[in-house]
Amino acid sequence: MIHPGRPQSRPQATCTGEWQRKRIIAYISGDSLVILGAVDQLIQTIYPGADEHLKAVAIDEVTGKLAVCAGGKVWVLRPNGRGGDYLKWESQTRISLDASDGPATTLSWGSSEELLVGSNSLTLWSTAATNDTADVRLLWRRPLANPAALAVFSWDASLAASVAHHDRLVKIWWKISIGSDDNQLDFAYLPHPRAVTWMQWRPPMQRGETVDNVLYTITADQVLRVWAPVYPHDGHLLQLWAVLDLRESIPRAPGAPQDERYHALIVDSKVFRLGAEQAVATAGESNKEQEILQRLVEVAKRSPDVVVVFDSRGRLSAWGLENVSCKSRKTTNTFSIVHAENSGVRVGSGETIFTAFAGGMGLVVLAHSFEGRICWLESRLDTLLDLSPSGVRFQVKGKWTGHDAPIQSVMRNADGRSLLSSTEANRHLIWTREELGDSVALQRKSSLQPHDVVERAVILENGDYIMTLHADYVALWDTEPAVSVEVARCNFTNNGKMLCLLLLPEIANSPPMYHVVAVDEEMTGIAWEVSLPLRPSKAAHDGANGNVLYLKELARFDLGPRDGLLAIIPVDPVGWNAVLSESLDMFSREVATTISKSGLLRSWTVKVFKDEAKLKWLATSTVETGVQNPSLAKGNSIRKIALVDEARTELTIWDSKSPQLEFRKLSANGEVIRDLDWTSTPQSQSILAVGFPHRVVLLCQLRYDYLNAGPAWAPFREIGIEAMTPHPIGDSVWLQDGALVIGAGNQLFLYPKKIEGEDKILDSLHLTSHNSKFDNIFDIVSQLNGPLPVYHPQFLQQCILAGKSKLVEMILVKLYKELRNYHEEIGLDPFLDLPIDTLLARDQPPMLNRRASTYSPFFDSFQEDEDLSTVDETLAEKLRELLTNIPIPHMTGPEQINLAVIAESVAQVNKHRRSMDEHGAQYLLFFRQNNFRREQAEHEMSWREITWAFHSASQEILVDLVNGNCQGRMMWQQARQSGIFMWLKDSEAIKRQFEAIARNHYTSTDEKNPVDCSLYYLALKKKNVLTGLWRMASWHKEQTSTLRFLSNNFNEPKWKTAALKNAYALLGKHRFEYAAAFFLLADSPKDAVSVIFSSLKDPQLAITIARVYEGNDSGPVLRNLLENKILPNAVAEGNRWLASWTFWMLQRRDMAVRALLSPLSTIHAPITAPQNPDSRLFLLNDPALIIFYKHIRSRTTTTLKGAHEITPAMEWGFVVATACVYDRMGCDFLALDLVKNWEFLHIERNVLTTNPNSRSHARNLLRKARRNSTIIADDILEFREEKKDTATAVVTEKAPAWKEGLVKPPAAVWEEPDMSWAF
Repeated sequence: MIHPGRPQSRPQATCTGEWQRKRIIAYISGDSLVILGAVDQLIQTIYPGADEHLKAVAIDEVTGKLAVCAGGKVWVLRPNGRGGDYLKWESQTRISLDASDGPATTLSWGSSEELLVGSNSLTLWSTAATNDTADVRLLWRRPLANPAALAVFSWDASLAASVAHHDRLVKIWWKISIGSDDNQLDFAYLPHPRAVTWMQWRPPMQRGETVDNVLYTITADQVLRVWAPVYPHDGHLLQLWAVLDLRESIPRAPGAPQDERYHALIVDSKVFRLGAEQAVATAGESNKEQEILQRLVEVAKRSPDVVVVFDSRGRLSAWGLENVSCKSRKTTNTFSIVHAENSGVRVGSGETIFTAFAGGMGLVVLAHSFEGRICWLESRLDTLLDLSPSGVRFQVKGKWTGHDAPIQSVMRNADGRSLLSSTEANRHLIWTREELGDSVALQRKSSLQPHDVVERAVILENGDYIMTLHADYVALWDTEPAVSVEVARCNFTNNGKMLCLLLLPEIANSPPMYHVVAVDEEMTGIAWEVSLPLRPSKAAHDGANGNVLYLKELARFDLGPRDGLLAIIPVDPVGWNAVLSESLDMFSREVATTISKSGLLRSWTVKVFKDEAKLKWLATSTVETGVQNPSLAKGNSIRKIALVDEARTELTIWDSKSPQLEFRKLSANGEVIRDLDWTSTPQSQSILAVGFPHRVVLLCQLRYDYLNAGPAWAPFREIGIEAMTPHPIGDSVWLQDGALVIGAGNQLFLYPKKIEGEDKILDSLHLTSHNSKFDNIFDIVSQLNGPLPVYHPQFLQQCILAGKSKLVEMILVKLYKELRNYHEEIGLDPFLDLPIDTLLARDQPPMLNRRASTYSPFFDSFQEDEDLSTVDETLAEKLRELLTNIPIPHMTGPEQINLAVIAESVAQVNKHRRSMDEHGAQYLLFFRQNNFRREQAEHEMSWREITWAFHSASQEILVDLVNGNCQGRMMWQQARQSGIFMWLKDSEAIKRQFEAIARNHYTSTDEKNPVDCSLYYLALKKKNVLTGLWRMASWHKEQTSTLRFLSNNFNEPKWKTAALKNAYALLGKHRFEYAAAFFLLADSPKDAVSVIFSSLKDPQLAITIARVYEGNDSGPVLRNLLENKILPNAVAEGNRWLASWTFWMLQRRDMAVRALLSPLSTIHAPITAPQNPDSRLFLLNDPALIIFYKHIRSRTTTTLKGAHEITPAMEWGFVVATACVYDRMGCDFLALDLVKNWEFLHIERNVLTTNPNSRSHARNLLRKARRNSTIIADDILEFREEKKDTATAVVTEKAPAWKEGLVKPPAAVWEEPDMSWAF
């Protein structure tokens, strides 16, 4: 639905014609020309460039040309020659009238592309473009005594009629110089007793047909006159043929005013015949319908012109004019068809011009009301001319109205049922939402144009009242009349400029009572109380008499320090009921958000204490965004805030409850963001409309995806208006039920929630349900959010991280069973018919016996089947085949492939299950999936998986599997991707693995370049091996010099200095890796690590070099790197996994535990550099953190000490926050399982000593902690080592102590021992 703009209140403001079998309607609105093809089809909006409002428009049905005029200029527009959706008009030429002619007021097309222009003169122009003439040339000019109000050509262009304002003499013009280049015209008068207000020529049955020209005129006394020629050879001599008094056509209703206005609709015989043919073709078979149709046929046989007369109350009479222009007239030439029946259309008391054409239901009528609207009416002719009383003879298909100047802002009330649109000229329109058939429409309710500029406004009582804020007063307006009336005013004084006007949500009151607040730039404000009476209809419905209307100041308040206040914005209320709770707390609904210049967002809620005449405000959340001087911001009631930077090119979306960053993106090609608007689905899933100059992009929230680092928001629809109007978008706003209103120029575009046509962004989402396509934005957003099926890859991956590997295996087995008998029409149960208790069980479900044939509660009926007992490689392969061939509901193709990879990974883990702990199994599962993703792009194992493997007791198996994945040819790139040197603990194993990488780099090329492996061998302190490799590199140009240099003793200061000089020289050549090797040669590992970290941007390599070179994890270089580089970066990035790993490497295991839950800024010095918004990214709040915290919090006394620093309230808050994250991820069962089965670590805190580093403290922790497994007293060992002044001992938890002299056997896949000797 569209509102293309308010039509001008002028006789020729609208025109219509049929060109190339396509109906074209054009009208002028302000300084724009609107071209339409149907009631809801806007073809184009053109701004010719006029300095004032346009005055007239005309269409040439032969060429499709359009002409518009304003001032002394006329613009001629021609179609581009392309049809269908590509049809557009472009400028052909511009006609400039002589200054003496004055402004053009009327236009009419004649034959051969001739254009008649009326002003102080009548001028005739040729617009036909030929090779030897210009695009336009003047053919004839004739000054007039008075400026022309109307000048129109007859259909054959042989006659033209003109009339001046308030003139009762119509001039009929005709050519007297046929065939001569010197065009001469003569004229005759048609006298009328009153001033002529409208005239039109009767069209022929077929274009080009020779017929008598008949002119209809209407005068100020509301009399219709018909003028026709009576002499065959003097067609230009018109005489009065018939008179129809419109006032006598319909008896005046009792109580109607004496000056009631009547209107005439002329339906010519051609349109009447086409409408009658359609009525006959579509008539029903009932007796009544056939009777009505028979009467229509009898009327149509007389081929009349029909005049339909309306009064202001909607009654109509229809008259037939038969045999117009015949010489012999009879009394039966004018006959009555319908008399004084209800039409169902309220025409109104203003002047209205009707235009009729065949189409739609049979007859289409454009009713151009000078009150500022065009109504598209449709009717069947048999229904229209039915003699029996009928309530509705016309159906309103649409109304075209709006502003006549560019729209600056659009706002709504709380529930999205009413709108207020405003222009820069301080003109305002109030709109209400209404149902128009199956679609949603806007009904213009009232206009508002106060004398003083409106700075802010709020809508009250669903648009019945408007409250406006001015410089020094507020005013209350009643919008019931067509022009709003001021009913109350309250003056005020304040210290600064008011930044906002907020309507507070209220507890439901009847009669209605409202509170409105305004806040200024000094953070002080005023609250007003508004009492409104009920409308008579509402009062009768509610049984109440209503209030006395008043507007008064209630209280003044102060919100505290300004803190660089930049703006105050109201919270977007669409999607919630505007009711305020009785209490004032952190859970109360937010009403406003303040924005500071530094990007600090603070949300506020408020409670009104009416008896005490005061307001209490509470800041519910604070978000440090780091966005300096934001230009736009918008918050919603679901605690989402959208923010645009100062340049208006970057959009960020924040969750103010967490607080965290959910989305950050730059606009394409630097496109400026102009507007932000929120709405939500019935399930409270947020939708954001981002307005650009010529398009609006709809973003919706997505499920969190931590494992794939997927976005939390994505576009799903784009609405472009550039093809319809060149004017940029002024504002946009959401209506109730998901309809979006866009204001651009004079126009309002209404897009319902149902998507029609194609959308590239939507098609890219591949959303299908069976064979139906999602075309409702609420259904689309719900599909992209909400609970996941238990077989979805994300749900299974999170189950694995939560230690529910047996549940994952059970789901995969059940999925395989279901897919074997799957049918698209039956579908797939999202829970696979698994009992809810199974999904929420505290302990994992028991493993299925491979050869068991007993009934299992997890399956409907379990029979002996070796292939359906556990996930092995055979079952994983069969499941992969099914997933490849069957499209599963609620899953995309890549997700099904990922599901097959999970099944294969689970099968591989099961092969090593008896010799691998849970941490190692989790690492292996995600290592396998990472390898799959690495086929599309390079992916590194995240610090989450690295941390799991770091705490695994089966690292030897993991090393073998990672090496096996590289076929024993691991390079540093593969090592970095697997993170092997970050999680491997054994120093000897690290050196062996690193030496293997050195060899692989040396042999990676056919020429075997020693430079490639220099860094690795020098880190291993194997200079002699490197020297030997250089001896074999006889092809290398640097062999001689390098061998001579390596033969020196680098323990001597002289050669250390030489090595350092070479290192710095290599830095100058940007050979950073080789430079780091020379730093190691000079025994300067600190410089080598610094170069690798800063220049190569490879933290893993820097850490590895330090670990290998120093031979242990307690060396000064490694500690310096971890403390001064890695840990600060982890805190700045908000990476809890990296911070925990770093603290553990630094032997600060208590801090490693705290880093998982506590704010990182509380456990490490804050970063002085400007905060990066990405450090607040939602991906950093990984739900697996709480699971890992539960695993390690009670492993040792040191970790127990760190857990003691985390209060139960903090722990519970993190549990609830993680449950919310699970819910956003679609893993609702895991959220419920977490809060249902979470166990707190119970420690009697009052028995702890004041010194947390004392030995008694550790013993108290051991004694008072409730635990389910062994706790290693690692801090007691540390006390003993401190007494010996040695390094801190590292204890491997739960590892068997091997006796001296015995060698620990190598780890391998567990194999069942051969017991054949016993039989």
